[in-house]
Amino acid sequence: MSKDCHNWFGSMRAKRSTLVHLIYFSRLNLSADAATRAQQIGEITRQAQKKNEFSVITSFLVVEQNFAAQIIEGERGSVNDTFSRISNDTRHRDVQIVEWREIVKREYVNSFATGIRSSANDAVFQKVNLMPMFLRGTPKATAIQALARTLQAETLTKQGIDHLFV
Repeated sequence: MSKDCHNWFGSMRAKRSTLVHLIYFSRLNLSADAATRAQQIGEITRQAQKKNEFSVITSFLVVEQNFAAQIIEGERGSVNDTFSRISNDTRHRDVQIVEWREIVKREYVNSFATGIRSSANDAVFQKVNLMPMFLRGTPKATAIQALARTLQAETLTKQGIDHLFV
């Protein structure tokens, strides 16, 4: 390969932005009243979906009692901006990063999807057993990802999608 050709490919590679994922967890400042809480989570979902679509972010939010864990994927700058907004959102407190790293490809398909513990998915949540980790303040990235992947797969299967080509 000629030097000029090598320089051109090198500059193209350098211009390609980096895909990252960030996993954080926080305590939620939401109502104890079930109906109000559902309304608050609906509002979070609507706002996040719009912002994430605009920023080309994919994410999965896990909610268990008053804890949240979220995986956010996208270009480095967009993920940093999104996390900054979340960190400053009064609906979250004690926001802590669990993992931040570069990735080759995205694992999540929606701009914003949620997995909220309920009777329908209780067995999946029990198997991963995040609550003791949340209470200690030490949730593991692998546990959060395992739960989110399983919940996403179940949702997609219900929609008739049995595998992803992401």
